[in-house]
Amino acid sequence: MREDLLSFIWRNNKFRTKKLFTTDKEALKIQNSGILNKFSGPDFFNAKIFIDEQLWAGNVEIHVKSSDWYAHHHETDTNYDNVILHVVWEDDISIFRKDGSKIPTLELKRYVPKEILEKYQKLLQNQKSTFINCETNFLEIDAFLKANWLERLYIERLEQKSILINTLLKETKNDWEEVLFILLAKNFGSKVNGHFFLDKAKQLGFSKIRRTRNDKIQLESLLLGHFGLLQKKDCQDLYYIQLKEEYGYLMKKFGLSHNFGKPEFFGLRPPNFPTIRLSQLASLYIEHQNLFAELMKLNQLGDIYDLLQVNASSYWDNHFTFGKVSKKGKKRLSKNFMDLLIINTIVPLKFCYARYVGKDWNTDVLRLISKVKKEDNSIIKSFDDLGSRTVNAFESQSKIQLYTNYCSKNKCLQCALGVHLLNRNT
Repeated sequence: MREDLLSFIWRNNKFRTKKLFTTDKEALKIQNSGILNKFSGPDFFNAKIFIDEQLWAGNVEIHVKSSDWYAHHHETDTNYDNVILHVVWEDDISIFRKDGSKIPTLELKRYVPKEILEKYQKLLQNQKSTFINCETNFLEIDAFLKANWLERLYIERLEQKSILINTLLKETKNDWEEVLFILLAKNFGSKVNGHFFLDKAKQLGFSKIRRTRNDKIQLESLLLGHFGLLQKKDCQDLYYIQLKEEYGYLMKKFGLSHNFGKPEFFGLRPPNFPTIRLSQLASLYIEHQNLFAELMKLNQLGDIYDLLQVNASSYWDNHFTFGKVSKKGKKRLSKNFMDLLIINTIVPLKFCYARYVGKDWNTDVLRLISKVKKEDNSIIKSFDDLGSRTVNAFESQSKIQLYTNYCSKNKCLQCALGVHLLNRNT
């Protein structure tokens, strides 16, 4: 038995509600099961129940076993002082309030029909499932319900991405330009170097970017040096030597300490090498002195693409690493990479900034993300294979959120689609 199933049974009245009794054989009648609480505290607020004809108003707590009350230390938490009913699957111990009065308990296993549990087990343990529990029924779900849930999931995903943005705003005293730089650095680092780039960008501080962004050599040397790419001892490449000398000057000027650690190259395609990405990032700040303000003004996808059209510096036309000549070609930001920047940096920042200044964010943000190409990964491919074709980044982000936060964790009863299927079958 799982607590989320008990919560589902309680809030949807999926049990025999007539002739209910507490474990102390008191007559129980439910007038209102309460409002589900998704945060800390009791599971349901403002419930109304009759116990032996006496009306009680207060909160309801759900547990698999009564003893979970003590296992979760609710007896010391004042948030639980107003619990009027303890709903459990198995009553294995009596629970008391601080004043010594016993909390009435409803043992649900006496009243839940067997078919409810069978339907739930069938949903959760689908023997034919190779991807998600409800894959055999996924296409049967009402399109309107599915569309509403996907929109809610995308907003949920934006909220999750907002956590880092809000943390960075506090650390930078609401310097939106610096927050943008840190997030761009993280995403220019991709999955392999993202966290390393994030930490290095925070250590560096945006004030040094402001003071060097009028000189491409200075800015590129600052980024490459600070991010650990100018540590070779025997490299005779002239451009490398020039950058290393410039970085030595900048270290003294800004009082920078020697950095330890360096980014990974292994497992990356050459266009994603940190040398190339940092040079492109430098070019972006050379060409746009007020990048955050410019991005916040743009709501058309084509205009954002135009702004992001930058190349690595000319040295990298025939290099991917220092001292090793490669086939000549401009190292431009690809359309796919720009899409990732829009999905993971620009749109979340627009979402947070609009709320910060009190603007309506829905129309612009949802329109923009809906015009971006869908992501190409195993999760989206699996949904497409089910017959649920993904058409844009709004849907791909929503489905990634659905899979990673619900499907892969068997949280079917916290998913609108899973609840719909179980309600339909019961």
